[in-house]
Order: sequence, then C-alpha cells, then structure tokens
Amino acid sequence: MKNETQTGITARRWSWFSFLVGIGVATCVFALSSPWRKNVAQRPPLRVPIETERDRGSSPGTAEASSVDEVLRIAKDALDHIRLNVVDYTATMVQQETVGGVLGVPTHIALKIKQPTTIPSPDGGQGEFRTMRVYLRFLEPASVAGREVIWAQDLYDAQLVAHEGGWMGVMTLRLDPTGMLAMRGQKYPIYDIGLEKLIVKLIERGSRDLGNPDVSVTIDRNLELDGNACQLVVVKRSRPSGEADDFSRAEICFDVARKLPLRYTSYGWPDDAGNVQVIESYTYLNIQTNVGLADKDFDPDNPEYAYP
Repeated sequence: MKNETQTGITARRWSWFSFLVGIGVATCVFALSSPWRKNVAQRPPLRVPIETERDRGSSPGTAEASSVDEVLRIAKDALDHIRLNVVDYTATMVQQETVGGVLGVPTHIALKIKQPTTIPSPDGGQGEFRTMRVYLRFLEPASVAGREVIWAQDLYDAQLVAHEGGWMGVMTLRLDPTGMLAMRGQKYPIYDIGLEKLIVKLIERGSRDLGNPDVSVTIDRNLELDGNACQLVVVKRSRPSGEADDFSRAEICFDVARKLPLRYTSYGWPDDAGNVQVIESYTYLNIQTNVGLADKDFDPDNPEYAYP
C-alpha cells in the first residue's frame, strides 16, 4: 500500500512538472508573438504629417536641387567605404515599420553587427569565411524590453537564438528567421538588418528611378543628427509608381565624415487631410565602428547576456 501511495504521489508530481513545462513553452511562444500583436496587429493606424526640412532644424533655402545620379554616387561611395573599412560596429537602432497596413510603435534596439569576413588560414590557405553576425537587445517599448536575438548564417544551423525579457524569458528558442513567428510584425528578415544592407536597398531602388521624370531630388548639406554633421537627401515623386512600397517621399541622412547612413524614412501617399503614414523608418544612433567584436558577442552563453 505504501509503494502504491508513493507511486501515486510520484505520478502526480510528474504530472504537475509536465504541466508546468508545457505552460513554460506556451508562455515563450505566446511571448514571442504577443508583443507584435499588441504593437502592430491591434494598434490602430497612426498618421504623421510630412516633416519639412525646416521642421528638421535646417535653415530655409539651404536645400539644393540634385539628381538620382548624385544620390547613387553618395550611396555607392558609402557602400565601398563600409565594405573596405568597417569590420564591425555597435549602435542603437530606432525602427518603425508599417506591416499589414498598420504602423507599429518605434522600437529601440541595441545592436552588434560583425561584417562578413574571411579569417586567414594559419597555413596560408583559403581561410574561413564568416557571414554577417548579429546580436540584438530590445530596449523599448516595455512589451519587448529585454528580448535578445542572435543570428548568423554559419552559427546555430542558421536559426535565430532568441528569448524574451523578464519573467517571460523562461527558455531559449531557436526559430527559422523567415518563419511566421520570427517575421510577425516585421517587414524584413533579420539578415537584412544593418548599414550595408540599408545602402544596398537604397541603390537598388535608386537605380530603378534613373531618368524618371516623376522623381525630384534635393540635398541639404547643413544638418546635424546625433552630434554628427550630415546631409539630408530628399526624394519626391510627383505621382505613384505602382511598385511595392511605393513612396511619395523618402529621406536619407548621411554622415558626411564617416560616410555612413544615419537615417532612412519613407512615406506613403497623402490622404484627404494631407497627412501620410510612414512606410518604414530606421535611425542609427551612437554608431561605434571597429570595436573588436569577438565570438563571445554572438554566443548566448556570454555572461553579459540574459539568456536563460
């Protein structure tokens, strides 16, 4: 009888343990999806007025007429500079995107990115090629604060290694970077993040507008962003192009001295009240280049991280 009673107690304990593990897994899956549902799917569309150059702090009349050709030259120069001179960098990115017709709240993310590189072979051989590596720590809003994500094509079977913050971060999950959970509320997969990828997209879009009479360009060379002298490129369309993510206006802010893009924002077409909705916006603050990121910076076992 005693053995039967102990067996029953053990079975009940195991049942409760299994139940708690199940709750933990469900909590993680829900946690990884619910902040995006809260911030994007359930959030009504936000409208923002078009900001003029004067609203951004420049003096009236300082913007000069330019061309798509000059913008492409600036962008290609920046791309060459990054590929030749930037090994890695840290920054805080402020991201805001319209997904499914709904504009999400601005999300602040501390990031570490190591550029693709080849590690020389000790014997003088071909060496080891390493793809871009990414570490993200979400800072704001509160619903995503504490989330950490690591990704590299050549690590962890090319999956995202992610966990939530606070009490919801009870376990680490590995996710397909293009899967439904990882892409919820996101316009692009994680491997499209970063300064180089941003410039590549700008060049692709600008190349399609070469010679387009519906596109006009101005450049204000007397602005400052995050304490850096920069030039603001404004691209305007006189009528819709019919392409995906068609914008009425796009703004690109380049750091003049460091040849880095600091901000990109595109706007849709005005509604009846003259307001437009942001399509996508990415601002990179406090960029620090060539800081010497190591393998531990992309390792979930790094003691500085909060991976469970």
